[in-house]
Amino acid sequence: MADLRVEGFEPLLTAEDVARRVETLAGRIAPRVDDETVAICLLTGGLWFAADLMRALALKGRHPLFDALWLSSYEDGRQSTGRVELRAPLQRSLHGRQALLIDDVIDSGLSLAEAARLATEAGAREVLSAVFAAKPWPQARAREPDFTAWSAPDRFLIGYGLDAAGRYRGLPGMWAAE
Repeated sequence: MADLRVEGFEPLLTAEDVARRVETLAGRIAPRVDDETVAICLLTGGLWFAADLMRALALKGRHPLFDALWLSSYEDGRQSTGRVELRAPLQRSLHGRQALLIDDVIDSGLSLAEAARLATEAGAREVLSAVFAAKPWPQARAREPDFTAWSAPDRFLIGYGLDAAGRYRGLPGMWAAE
C-alpha cells in the first residue's frame, strides 16, 4: 500500500491492518451469534466489510444466514442528508431470529438505527450491530454499534467500502482527506 497514492488523501490503514482488525472482531462476535443468525449487510459501503467478516466468522465455525438492506443517507456528498432512504428491503425472514447488522462506518448512527428499526419490525428477537470504523460524534448517536473494529479519526475517509462520490470503495485499506 505504501506505493499506492491517492491524491488529496493520506493512508491510515493498510490492507493487512484491516484484515487483522476484521479477524479480531470476528473473534469477539463468534460467541454471540449462531448459524440461525441473519447477517445483514448495509449496502453499499458495508459490502467489503461484510464479505470479509462472513469469511472470518466461517473460519471460527459460525455460518450465519446472509441478507442485505440497501439504505442511503449520503447520496454522493461528504455529509449525511439527515434522512435515511430505503432503496431495497430485506429478502429473508427475521421472525424469531437474531440479526447482525454489518456496516462500514458509523457517524450519526441514523442508518444503523433505521436498519435496527426495520429488523425489529421484521420480527428479529435481538438486533446486534458491527461496524468497521466508528468516527467520533459530538452528541449521543441514534444507535451505538455493539462491535467496532476501529476507532477512526474525525476525518473524511475513503477505501474499504467508503467512497468519495462513488469512487475509491475498492481501495484495500483506509485513507483520510488531507
